[in-house]
Amino acid sequence: MSLIDDAKDFAKQAGSKVADTARDIKDKATDKASDLVDKAGDALNEAKAKADVAKAEAAKKATEVKNDAKEALRENAEN
Repeated sequence: MSLIDDAKDFAKQAGSKVADTARDIKDKATDKASDLVDKAGDALNEAKAKADVAKAEAAKKATEVKNDAKEALRENAEN
């Protein structure tokens, strides 16, 4: 082989290694971004669930207060 052929092979191998490294970096970055999106989605779902629980508890309390008021009215009507 000539010196030029050796240089071409070296450049080709170096280019392949650079491309492989760039692909690995891109894959790692994509995985990290995907993980962050998943964590954000989980946090959002948790916040929604907590809001739903708070809403249900508030509705329960409102019903209890309403029922207590009705009971008080019935007791006053009987007296």
